[in-house]
Amino acid sequence: MLKREDLQGVFVPVVTPFTQDGELDLVSYQNYAGQLVEHGIAGLVVNGTTGEAPTVRWEEVRELAEATRTIVKNKKRALPVVIGTGTNDTASTVERTESAANMGADAVLVVVPYYSKPSQEGILEHFRSVVQVGIPVIAYEIPSRTGVRLSMDTARAIMELDGVIGIKDSSDSLELIGELTRHNAGPVLCGDDPHYFAKLALGASGGILASANVNTQRFIDIFNHVQKGDSSAAKQIFEDMLPLIQGLFREPNPAPLKWMLASLGRIASDRLRLPLMPISEQLKNELKPWLHYQ
Repeated sequence: MLKREDLQGVFVPVVTPFTQDGELDLVSYQNYAGQLVEHGIAGLVVNGTTGEAPTVRWEEVRELAEATRTIVKNKKRALPVVIGTGTNDTASTVERTESAANMGADAVLVVVPYYSKPSQEGILEHFRSVVQVGIPVIAYEIPSRTGVRLSMDTARAIMELDGVIGIKDSSDSLELIGELTRHNAGPVLCGDDPHYFAKLALGASGGILASANVNTQRFIDIFNHVQKGDSSAAKQIFEDMLPLIQGLFREPNPAPLKWMLASLGRIASDRLRLPLMPISEQLKNELKPWLHYQ
């Protein structure tokens, strides 16, 4: 089980590879995830936004979780596995969280309920229900996808819940990280890749970064330099990587990332499930130079 002090470093949210027929491709997944864990990452996140959670069936999540546990169990150091269980339905989220606990997850990632646009009290009650399951919870704030934004009071109240060990901040500003670190509310992981360096500088304890699926070591190096107090070295690496990060989010995530991973031979296909579509030729041409920067 993950603890607050374990939320340090770079966690990688994995893609979900599909065959050309649109079925789960576990062969590709084992090859790709097996390469990721050779780096000094802090853990893997299964069934997040990058994993196309809205279109992945829960039985497929079970298969991915089993494959992931097999991949990490032979590591010399314990490598945590976090499973995304959040939905816009509290009962369903609780049920999935219970299931993830039974799968052996070390923590769950629970997004602020989307689409329904609940009140701040409704959001807080949602997390109060989820923590009753007893598995560590990482809250996930991403207002661009949920349609609601946590107030500072709600964010602090969620972080104070027994069982919430941290928050993934994918807001497109520095306001939340600044407020939470100022109040020592607990670990904040950056989930907004273009703000990775800035949020580390403000006190983030690491990140859950889709971009870290490629050039993984450089994202780890940024974190390590900040930890050692060498912000100038961290900033230089980040600025070098920023055009790639921006390119990976030029079109809906994870389409650009899947194209890169397929082009690098790490997964067999860049197949997505509708409504996501393959990336444009223009973006492919923009990303091609980065295929040689590994």
